[in-house]
Amino acid sequence: MAETYFAHAYAKGVDSQPRKTNVVAALVRDRYVADAKVILEHTPRKAARPVLKAIESANANLLNNSGKSIDPKTIRIARIFVTSGTRMRRYKPASRGRALPYEKISSNIFVEVAGEEKVKKTAPKAEKADKKAEAKEKK
Repeated sequence: MAETYFAHAYAKGVDSQPRKTNVVAALVRDRYVADAKVILEHTPRKAARPVLKAIESANANLLNNSGKSIDPKTIRIARIFVTSGTRMRRYKPASRGRALPYEKISSNIFVEVAGEEKVKKTAPKAEKADKKAEAKEKK
């Protein structure tokens, strides 16, 4: 049985509000990475690009840092969630010399991917030869 390996990636300070980014993240939750890439490339939202970059980063972390041979077809998004990032306080000029405050809200995107190790196939000829040898020993 193949063992499952995990890797994660953060995208911090994404210039998009968490509630809007979470809508995009919900599109690809619990999907395979290959499917998620296709979905996000055709999603017309500003937050789709940072979510895609976070998924690709987690995918690369799994393939390069696990130390094992991972099958790319089995890589799926195990967890993805969006939290609020830092808020920058800014001011907008108003009439009569006033300044009206507002906040620029950012998001943090967490992605965890899971993939299974490639199963090494044994040579079928060797198995047949072993079975024949066992059969001869029994006789």
